[in-house]
Amino acid sequence: MYKKLFFVVAFLAGCVFITNRSLAQSSFSLGLKAGIGIPNLKGSGDNPVSKGWSTRLGPYAGIVGELQINDRFSLQGELNYSSQGGKKDGTLAIPTAQFLKYLGLDTTVTIPYIYTDGKSEAKLNYIEFPLLLKINFSLSEIFTFFINGGPYASYLLNAKNVTKGSSNIYFDENLTQPIFPVPVSLDQTANLTDDLKKFNFGVQGGLGLSFHLSYKSKVVLTCGGNYGLVHIQKDKETGSNNTGAASFTLGYMIEL
Repeated sequence: MYKKLFFVVAFLAGCVFITNRSLAQSSFSLGLKAGIGIPNLKGSGDNPVSKGWSTRLGPYAGIVGELQINDRFSLQGELNYSSQGGKKDGTLAIPTAQFLKYLGLDTTVTIPYIYTDGKSEAKLNYIEFPLLLKINFSLSEIFTFFINGGPYASYLLNAKNVTKGSSNIYFDENLTQPIFPVPVSLDQTANLTDDLKKFNFGVQGGLGLSFHLSYKSKVVLTCGGNYGLVHIQKDKETGSNNTGAASFTLGYMIEL
């Protein structure tokens, strides 16, 4: 944790240093961006709920403010709507106590997980606040290539898990010991908001190309990604995952 905090403090101190040295040459631009995110959930440990996630698609959009310090450096702050999460298709692990609680039965059990075969999609929606140092490389009077990077913080708006399919419930991960005599419907939407931590923070970066429409305005194409440094579940029984996503956005900026 101390290393993570040191990184954030060092980055912010560097931003302040650059700003103080070059603020007299600065200009400010404001704009909008929108595109798609390709999130996934990175699992850690041997918890079966954390394993097997693959990417999904979700919206990624926001407001962008850019303080141009000089021809090379700028500071970029953003306020984004970021959809995170992931997909599973196949064997799904279910905490046994959670399943019995859903049925209204005694949750005191010795078998920690039961299993089924279906499709699951976790949809986690955040408000995200990145602060990025941007380095610009002029290619011509019209085109500028850039790279950016820095820390971000985010706040969970809502979260749900959508499960679909029809399958039996099994005692074992190999799906050989059924609990019921016939398959059951897995179709349901579970609210996960109270099971996840509200705050997250991590690192974000990207690269892209700016197309200058005029002296005061530009179109910005960005390919980026972020990775959360916080295990998002409150209870390790329901997994131990980090958020992360690639993103592709198109934006429009105008100098004020």
